[in-house]
Amino acid sequence: METVIDAGGVRLAAHVARPPSSTAVAGRPGLVVCHGFPAGAKGAAASAQTYPELADRIAADAGWTVLAFNFRGTGDSEGDFSLGGWLTDLRAAVGHLLDDEGVGGVWLMGASTGGSLAICAAGEDERVHGVAALSARADFDDWAAHPRRFLDHAREIGVIRDHRFPPDVEAWTRELREARPLGLVAKLAPRPLLLIQGSDDDVVPSLDARALADCHGSAELRIIQGAGHRLRHDPRAVAVLLGWLERQEIDDLAPPG
Repeated sequence: METVIDAGGVRLAAHVARPPSSTAVAGRPGLVVCHGFPAGAKGAAASAQTYPELADRIAADAGWTVLAFNFRGTGDSEGDFSLGGWLTDLRAAVGHLLDDEGVGGVWLMGASTGGSLAICAAGEDERVHGVAALSARADFDDWAAHPRRFLDHAREIGVIRDHRFPPDVEAWTRELREARPLGLVAKLAPRPLLLIQGSDDDVVPSLDARALADCHGSAELRIIQGAGHRLRHDPRAVAVLLGWLERQEIDDLAPPG
């Protein structure tokens, strides 16, 4: 089912997948799925096109209600990219899913930048029961080191559409420095964290996943041998994710804390 999320006045395109009626129960768990940063020329327009299919798969196999959405500046969502804006979008998505009838608690799953921001958001939001992150980077220091170059890249791929955006480049750059999954992952603990990493990832090194796991303290780290960056297309990674979802504690879905 297609829907719209209001993120502080920015309308985000979203897809809700529900479990089969035979497995749907009151108070069932919900999962927010977060895509990564677009790749390729004008990649923002096609960003996250395969995520609704993944949401449908998880809903059918795990029996969860799953919300997949487009961050601002991508797909049919309004707005322009900033890391602060994407965190606002993610918080709005959590609230949107919690308002869904029958959903008793929310977990996050994200790929690449989406996984990193899921860790950041959960570290500051105790409504989130746990996080699964695929190919998540530990920080955004490489983006922050060359902000003008990265800003030009964001415009080139279409994730920033308004030539007047951002109105304050310094503030936009500061968000790149201040969004640090490695600094927030400890606040996620002791809530569960699954980190899935490809051994042959040429975008995010496995060192990032190991550092995140160490800082969390009790994370489950799975290295997929021979896998690259786009783990959501690897059946081994999807199987690990589904197995982790099945093991989550869903008997008591009151917010942790």
